[in-house]
Amino acid sequence: MLDTHRTPDTLPNAPGVGFKPAHFQGLATDPGPVRWIEVHAENYMADGGRQIAQLRALSERFATSVHGVGLSIGGAQDLDTEHLARLKHLCDWLKPDSFSEHLAWSTHGAEFMNDLLPLPYTDATLTHVAAHINQVQDTLGRRMLLENPSSYLAFESSTWAETEFLAELVRRTGCGLLLDVNNVFISATNLGTSADAYIDAYPLDAVREVHVGGHAEDADEHGARLLIDSHDTPVVGPVWMLLARVLARTGPLPVLVEWDNDVPDWPTLRSEADRIADALALE
Repeated sequence: MLDTHRTPDTLPNAPGVGFKPAHFQGLATDPGPVRWIEVHAENYMADGGRQIAQLRALSERFATSVHGVGLSIGGAQDLDTEHLARLKHLCDWLKPDSFSEHLAWSTHGAEFMNDLLPLPYTDATLTHVAAHINQVQDTLGRRMLLENPSSYLAFESSTWAETEFLAELVRRTGCGLLLDVNNVFISATNLGTSADAYIDAYPLDAVREVHVGGHAEDADEHGARLLIDSHDTPVVGPVWMLLARVLARTGPLPVLVEWDNDVPDWPTLRSEADRIADALALE
């Protein structure tokens, strides 16, 4: 369970944005309701340069979150200790208010996949992932948040529902959860399940951060609707509705809009943050 000496997450219950260097001036002069920023850890593991300078400057004004995409928490092999050491160095100097990673794998041997791939939810996977989470938390000296994946298929070997699997990881490790509402909608659409039922079964008391974002729509070889977690468009109506469903049960939380590809101008991204502010104002 959670070591009380680990640093907890302390993001404000307010809108946040994934920081891109193109938005530095907009954030500095016209942040609107934005009170925190999130960066991908792997983009900030250098010791200097313009991006590091910008992040240092913004961290004096905004709360910060570090979001990892390269640890491969669900990978079959041991965690990369050199990568973990670089991550610790970043967290030690930035002192972020939150650190998160994905319930996914992205490595095989020496190969790194440019994707966050899903896992079978079995007892063996549970034990393996819990050990990795504890290793990360012990190394960083802080609680980590674990994000639910976007899924394009289900494993026949799974013996746990995803929501129950996440709840058990929280119980075993003391980690928190990052609820990506867009991922819930994508997975439910692709797998033919209910996004509302997923939210209702989710361990919302462990949620410390929420993500919304855009996605692309395609079709599979049978012509069935297929959603891709692309982060390159505005948030769609059903995702806003799912966010409202979450917040109606939890109250205000830190909510981030992700827009990582085809990055828009600052006013467009800020308008998404304004919509988050409206959602957080709902009772």
